[in-house]
Amino acid sequence: MEQQPTGPSGALETVFRLESPRVVAAVARIVRDVGIAEELTQDALVAALEQWPGDGVPDNPGAWLMTTARHRAVDLVRRRERYARKLQEIGRDLGTVPPPEEPSAPDDIDDDLLRLVFTTCHPVLSADARTALTLRLLGGLTTAEIARAFLAPEPTIAQRIVRAKRTLAKRNVAFEVPYGPDREARLGSVLDVIYLIFNEGYAATAGDDWLRPGLCEDALRLARLLAGLMPKEAEVHALVALLEFQASRSAARTGPHGEPVLLRDQNRRRWNRMLIARGVTALAHAEASAAGGPGPYLLQAAIAACHAHAYTYEETDWPRIAALYGLLAARSPSPVVELNRAVAVSMAEGPAPALRIVDALAAEPALRDYHLLPSVRADLLARLGRTAQARAEFERAAALARNERERELLLRRAAESG
Repeated sequence: MEQQPTGPSGALETVFRLESPRVVAAVARIVRDVGIAEELTQDALVAALEQWPGDGVPDNPGAWLMTTARHRAVDLVRRRERYARKLQEIGRDLGTVPPPEEPSAPDDIDDDLLRLVFTTCHPVLSADARTALTLRLLGGLTTAEIARAFLAPEPTIAQRIVRAKRTLAKRNVAFEVPYGPDREARLGSVLDVIYLIFNEGYAATAGDDWLRPGLCEDALRLARLLAGLMPKEAEVHALVALLEFQASRSAARTGPHGEPVLLRDQNRRRWNRMLIARGVTALAHAEASAAGGPGPYLLQAAIAACHAHAYTYEETDWPRIAALYGLLAARSPSPVVELNRAVAVSMAEGPAPALRIVDALAAEPALRDYHLLPSVRADLLARLGRTAQARAEFERAAALARNERERELLLRRAAESG
């Protein structure tokens, strides 16, 4: 569980982190501009900083922020309307039209967060901009955390987010869940964003907590909603399956004091069998709907299913996992996929062939500051009996890690390497 700081400022930090995506989404529905919605949400934060230290933390701080931000949004809309009326009274023409009525369709989903995802994944934005902006607004992540998820410099991500908000405002992008071809065009980005949000909750890139359950819950809820919205899309069901399988392990991923527990050391009796069953069902839907071969999320869900079906670490079907990663690398090549394939190969064939794969990734610019590269290499070196080198690699991984819990784990493994 995420530890909540004490006192008004600490409570506000925690509440804002958890509630800001919902507040931004609700306000965006009113003002129809995600940039302004974020500003109004920040205004509500400032108001809380001014009032809570003296008045005390409200009984429902999330509702307080929501109410304050929505009141400010309504005031802004009213000011706009009064201004428009005054201009009309003196014969000025604004040259604008009121926003169109939202379509009413049988599969319409009245969910502000889902609307926010589709709005920030509009094709007027580049793929990187869509993901960065949605992680910022929906995931409530900081620029630094998004940069870590992207393996990109913070200034680059900051500029990307600012430009994305300006583009959406300039192009008057509607705050809606699109229909027909428009929905299909945005689906890939939406799936990627939901997955990245889940991953940030599943293994936080920074901070004192290893898990951020709220992000996992939001991502899983959105994925399930999307599956209901698009029941014939194989990759949507595949993403749901993947997240169900991953979420099933959450209770076993941390120890009594919040420390990370590696997959091989997890008590699998603590895995949530109901979520695993849901994952199996979603995976079956994905496989039945797939046409033209499995997509990247279906392959990842199949990998997760291998882990879910193994009652012990030793019973895991590592050869199948390695083969699935090979298909995934061919379908969606990336250095991170190749690093994961190396881990599977190490279990299926031994550490030596896996080390060759990892060493070939050393020159990849995207992995230069990626702490899991030296971490995986350290594990392979330890298994090969090269303890001094393993210790150095664990220490290098710890220096790159920004999550305190993960850093502690890496330093502990370095000490255990001798």
